[in-house]
Amino acid sequence: MPAPTLQELAPAGVDVTADPYPAFAALREKGLVHRVHVPGTGDVWLVLGRDEVRAGLTDPRLRNDIRHSATWESDGGNAIGLNMLQVDAPRHTRLRALVAREFTAGRIDALRPRVQRIADSLLDALPAAGAADLVAGYALPLPLTVICELLGVPAGDQHHFHAWSAELVAPTSPAAAAAAGGEMAAYFASLIAAKAGDPGADLMGALVANSAERDGLSPEELLGMAFLLLVAGHETTVNLISGGVLSLLRHPDQLAALRADPGLIDGAVEEVLRHDGPVTVAAFRHAAEPVEIDGVRIPAGDSVMLSLASASRDPRHFPDPDRFDIRRPARGHLAFGHGIHHCLGAPLARVEGRTALATVLRRLPDLALDVADPDSLVRRPHAMLRGVVALPVRWSRRLGA
Repeated sequence: MPAPTLQELAPAGVDVTADPYPAFAALREKGLVHRVHVPGTGDVWLVLGRDEVRAGLTDPRLRNDIRHSATWESDGGNAIGLNMLQVDAPRHTRLRALVAREFTAGRIDALRPRVQRIADSLLDALPAAGAADLVAGYALPLPLTVICELLGVPAGDQHHFHAWSAELVAPTSPAAAAAAGGEMAAYFASLIAAKAGDPGADLMGALVANSAERDGLSPEELLGMAFLLLVAGHETTVNLISGGVLSLLRHPDQLAALRADPGLIDGAVEEVLRHDGPVTVAAFRHAAEPVEIDGVRIPAGDSVMLSLASASRDPRHFPDPDRFDIRRPARGHLAFGHGIHHCLGAPLARVEGRTALATVLRRLPDLALDVADPDSLVRRPHAMLRGVVALPVRWSRRLGA
């Protein structure tokens, strides 16, 4: 008999898709490790405490490679290549080193002017006064444009990627997901072939050129790297931007404080990441040997789900954790993970989030939600990612760049 789902364990009246935090809080009162059933995956161990999650993210006994799972049968043939989230050290170390040089603080800082221009151009395309879906008109195209330009994807091809990515992240059906994966893999294969003849100055060209070296990427790794960078490089930041705007609009005192002192923007971004970040759980880990967490023995072969969202609202580390406070010292949250799998694109996400939030609040000074009940906003039905499908907003004036 399967374990109960998180929804079944939640307090009465709580919809965990809309708001999982009451369920996390209730479970933390009973213990920091629970057996839960994840539809489509099976029974896993859910870890909720901040210290326990942080330790789990660096525990060498908890592996990312699914072949350590007792229920593993097939990886599906790695239709979209093999990426860093699917492997452990030392292979992970080699793959990360090959791409980390493109995500240094200096390189990311150099992207700030381009990110700013993209943000302004998207707001320029909105009406001077009116209403719009801020996801479709701003939060989505900004990071998608940035990562596609970074990878060297031609502007005319960029519209394909979110449709493919959205289907792979939250499949509408197995057939649709397989089709999206096949189309994305075919596109990247053709782009890689083109870069082999003319690498250019972009990240994909650099990776293709490096693949010819002794320790460079294999064809399967190159395809997987392209897939991971594209999907992780925009899906999570879409939710950071839209979630940040939503959190500020739902907390007018915090919005007023930020408008009064724009210097609070960095703290605001960190609090958005802590309070309601775009990633709910880390990639599944699998116990290569028995592991004990908070007094609970996890047998070898069992899968473990480390909740970044619950960890970032652990009251042992964040007093009054459900309160949204942009002046809070929020550093120490786990929104970007921890350890060797810590999000490689975290510096870029922070730049994009900071720029996107600061710009939209400055240029649309009376921005407001255009929905009667914010709780009615539809959330993306995904166990790992958290974000709204659409964010209806309105404004009466738009300032110049």
